[in-house]
Amino acid sequence: MVKGNLISQTETFLNQVVLRNWKDSLKALQTCDDVYLYAENLQITKRCIESLATKASTDPNLFGWPMMEHSGPMQSPGGSVLWNGISTGARPKNSSPDWWYEDVSSLSLPLYKRLISVMESRGIKWEIIAGSLTFYAKNYLPGLNRRQSASESSTRLTPVGLGSPPSEEEQKFLLEEIDRLLPVQKGLVPTKFLFGLLRTGMILRVSPSCISNLERRIGMQLDQATLEDLLMPNFSYSMETLYNVDCVQRILGHFLALDQVTGGASPCSIDDGQLIGSPSLTPITMVAKLIDGYLAEVAPDVNLKLPKFHDLAAAVPEYARPLDDGLYRAIDIYLKSHPWLAESEREQLCRLMDCQKLSLEACTHAAQNERLPLRIIVQVLFFEQLQLRTSIAGCFLVSDNLDGSRQLRSGLAGSNEGGWSTAVRENQVLKVGMDSMRMRVSELEKECSNMRQEIEKLGKEKGSSTWGTLSKKFGLKMKSQMCSAQEGSVSKQNNGNVPVERLKDTHGKHKKISDPTE
Repeated sequence: MVKGNLISQTETFLNQVVLRNWKDSLKALQTCDDVYLYAENLQITKRCIESLATKASTDPNLFGWPMMEHSGPMQSPGGSVLWNGISTGARPKNSSPDWWYEDVSSLSLPLYKRLISVMESRGIKWEIIAGSLTFYAKNYLPGLNRRQSASESSTRLTPVGLGSPPSEEEQKFLLEEIDRLLPVQKGLVPTKFLFGLLRTGMILRVSPSCISNLERRIGMQLDQATLEDLLMPNFSYSMETLYNVDCVQRILGHFLALDQVTGGASPCSIDDGQLIGSPSLTPITMVAKLIDGYLAEVAPDVNLKLPKFHDLAAAVPEYARPLDDGLYRAIDIYLKSHPWLAESEREQLCRLMDCQKLSLEACTHAAQNERLPLRIIVQVLFFEQLQLRTSIAGCFLVSDNLDGSRQLRSGLAGSNEGGWSTAVRENQVLKVGMDSMRMRVSELEKECSNMRQEIEKLGKEKGSSTWGTLSKKFGLKMKSQMCSAQEGSVSKQNNGNVPVERLKDTHGKHKKISDPTE
């Protein structure tokens, strides 16, 4: 090659001007699409890609590369801003790691794939590559931007060089390629973006392997999902249900399988105070709460069959739910929307609940719920009585402790008028609480008595001892003992009034004896 001819001048210009500059390297790579074979033979494509990968993997602040060369101010090699070739001493703003996302999104998919592959070999962090893939996919797949806010959609750039949106086949091919390029590590790709890919893939009818891969990716980080993410419409031809319940169940299966492999912490080993209303919930507990909310949303669908609803609810392990209030709410909505279910089907569905894990508010609601089977109501009433008995015993314990502490304070400090008024107020609060509990226990006794009479009538009609069987099964024969024990405990708190009542009774008896007319 003769020195100074056109070829040598072009080579010098390419090495010393084009490949040293980010924007020029990018433009040269874009031009290679038009003359792909010639650019490949001359290795121009490879050299431009390596130049871009090197610059993307290097912090531009170290060298003061002007990323906005043609639209922003010029900079010196030290990074200060130039004015008429004179350094002003002002430093440009620091560039974020995603400064090159927008530029490379203008490349065609084959060139972009090659660039990403070289960047991976250069050791660029996986989260940065995942961010670039996410940006590129959002730029060319319109379905990913349907659920974003107005502010996000207004800032989204239109793909460069595209006069019209890509066809469905092009979008389908792009989505499958994005799925292959995305890193598999958990947490690198936003869960909402993965759900968007899955939803778009179902609309475009991508390959089953792509759908399965996306479901597996979502299952790895299901605890980061929201209820809105799970509510995916059913795009199948049959339109059996409004939402794609089968897909959610497969995603849940992937999560549970991974949780067993990694040995996820059981909520049973954590204090109840931490589980309820605490930000430090375990992933399995967060997923259980998410699935219960999803069940409540899909329950009104009249086309949702009982086996499908039952299987999804039963897939969540029992230890994952510290309380069954969410599950009870979902079951109640399903029973309300499917009034034609047989009694046996209602019992089968309600067996998913553990009545001992219902809160007092849920027990009160369930005891008056006519949609629940009679057997479940009896269980709820029994465990509600147990909860009330425990609460009353706790109040008595607190009252005893308060009495002891008051005696100690009076012994140490003598008579204190302020402490006495505080003690009176505390006694009043405890008295009001115990009175309300006694009223509730009385109501429960009446309900149990009415139910017992009804069950005895049914037993007489069928000629079998139904009540005896139920009382043995649920332990309702303890009711009278429990209530009598409660009344005895309550009477101890009001022992000041007992002598007066006894005197009245004694006086009444003497009066009856002395009155001959009676």
